[in-house]
Amino acid sequence: MKEKFELNKNDIFALGKEEMVGKPFYLDYSKACILIGDESKAKVHGIPKGTFLLAYYDNDNGENPEAILLRAMGQVHLPNQEEIFSTLIEYYKEPNTSEKEKMDPLTRYAFSFSGLECNVLGSFHKTENGDVYFGSDIDNFYSPSNYTIYKPKDKALEAIVNLGVCEKSEKRHPVSIGKVKYSSSCGFKHNKVNVYVSSEDFIGKRTAIFGMTRTGKSNTLKKIIQLTDKLNTPTNPIGQIVFDINGEYANSNQQDEGTAIYEILNPEKVVRYSVLDKPKFKTLRANFYHDINEGFNIIKTKLGQTSRSGYMEDFVSIELHPPKKPEGEISQEEKDLYFSKMRRYKRKEAAYQCCLYKAGFELPKDKYGNPEKIRFTVSSHISNDPHVGIDPTDGISYEDAIEFFTSIWQHHDEIPYLRDYPLKHENRTWIDKDLENLLIMLTRSKKNSTNENLRGYKNLEVLNNHHTTTTDNYKKEIINFLREGKIIIVDLSQGEREIQNDYSKRICEHIFKNSIKNFIKNKENNTIQFYFEEAHNLFPKHDDSDLNQIYNRIAKEGAKLNLGLVYATQEVSSISSNILKNTQNWFISHLNNTDELNELRKFYDFEDFLDTLRRFAPQDKGFVRMKTYSNPFVVPVQIDKFGGWKKWVIQKE
Repeated sequence: MKEKFELNKNDIFALGKEEMVGKPFYLDYSKACILIGDESKAKVHGIPKGTFLLAYYDNDNGENPEAILLRAMGQVHLPNQEEIFSTLIEYYKEPNTSEKEKMDPLTRYAFSFSGLECNVLGSFHKTENGDVYFGSDIDNFYSPSNYTIYKPKDKALEAIVNLGVCEKSEKRHPVSIGKVKYSSSCGFKHNKVNVYVSSEDFIGKRTAIFGMTRTGKSNTLKKIIQLTDKLNTPTNPIGQIVFDINGEYANSNQQDEGTAIYEILNPEKVVRYSVLDKPKFKTLRANFYHDINEGFNIIKTKLGQTSRSGYMEDFVSIELHPPKKPEGEISQEEKDLYFSKMRRYKRKEAAYQCCLYKAGFELPKDKYGNPEKIRFTVSSHISNDPHVGIDPTDGISYEDAIEFFTSIWQHHDEIPYLRDYPLKHENRTWIDKDLENLLIMLTRSKKNSTNENLRGYKNLEVLNNHHTTTTDNYKKEIINFLREGKIIIVDLSQGEREIQNDYSKRICEHIFKNSIKNFIKNKENNTIQFYFEEAHNLFPKHDDSDLNQIYNRIAKEGAKLNLGLVYATQEVSSISSNILKNTQNWFISHLNNTDELNELRKFYDFEDFLDTLRRFAPQDKGFVRMKTYSNPFVVPVQIDKFGGWKKWVIQKE
């Protein structure tokens, strides 16, 4: 069905000359200065800072029409400004008598004019076939006396602010996101012009939402989720995943009642995850016994935030990755070396799992419903030693495994095979450094000691609530949902900040690796959009140099993998520059810090708005300066409140 979208038919050469404001007295490639009277200002309902203006060439013969697009920036002194000031001062000095209550009309009229400085944004032209197009510069200018300045309104203004979606393309999918708003004081009194965005601008692109707390960042992010979901179809699935730091996307809250994503969008297409057990939420936990790497990384993340020394520092430095299996044809010596490394790794893995068991981590069940057993290989010289007497080769209980490790640790020097091992193996010990650190944790004692005077495995007890016995892998499950076009909300509001970051990172890494795998195999990736609040905590500036950092990789490589990134924060200066440089869409609301504003100065034409972005009133919530991929310049917009689809989507025939 063809959309009822007529913006591309709004001819500014026919519609833009309704409200004249003045004449320019200076014009070059980047700046214009306009003489404007108080009467004209009143007739056009004022000219707030940031107002779009059009300069039309008066001597146009209709063959090659041109209009220069300007943005009002501030007052500029007139050539006779000093004379005006002097006259006014003398007037104010006169006694306020009945004879001198008023100026003479001629003088008053002369004093009613002022100068307005404007930035040149580009120019409109009309082709031979009648199409209007916009260039982001001007290729020529004439004497300023040959131009007249107008303030566009209604259809003309609508065409200007929606340049990016005026293309005659069925793929643009234009959706109204708000209305033009020049200033806090004017509100919606005179501007009722809709601002549209193209859904295509956000798909697979990078989008930034910057602003102080309670200025409407979350509302804007929800609007983007909503308009993106509109493109989601069975033949074109678009998965979206929201890392919900504050819980406002997954849950109802008193501040934004009725605006949770889960409440507005179809619950059947929204899947919620939580780090805690909650009704109607899937659990975001790792099986510490099965997913060794993820479980141990959660442990390191948690313990890494606490003061450590000695054996605990050694414990978190353990390498728990299995050795890489050699590829291709290898020698017998290489095979033997690999199997030797694997046997050592399996012993470490077993000792680590025993620490989990001692710390109270529930054991998974086997297919018969019985607690899983543990298996690893040791020499018969050890298993048959009278101090040990346990063979783990065919599988033993965790209680027996703990007894095995405790025995070899406490009686190491009494077991000939262990004592003499370095003499026969080039001074290498059977209990290497990693295994030694694990046995200290497990037994809570140093070598050859029976005194449990260390906390050891008890340090792990605080992480029990991050463990699950299920064999389901939540990361694989999330991937499958996203490939189906579901909206995933990861509720991290009740988790610790370090754990929040760890889960976010691991889920993103898994999605990225899956997309890379599909790309290498020439298998098409459907679009997946990432959404982050409090982004400065996830990809800070100090990660700039780490190009392997997952968020930097998504920002730099995501386009070819159909991965989009939307992030929100109040700390622009804290965001990795690699991500800022690759951002195509910008939504900027109130920022009260010059450091943050100066960071914006580097991008597009945001410098035009720095002083207004610093100011804020309660009615400015949702008042943003928007730059999208399609639009060539920044547009000031009051973002619509997030809600149902009906009032925002362009109706189809």
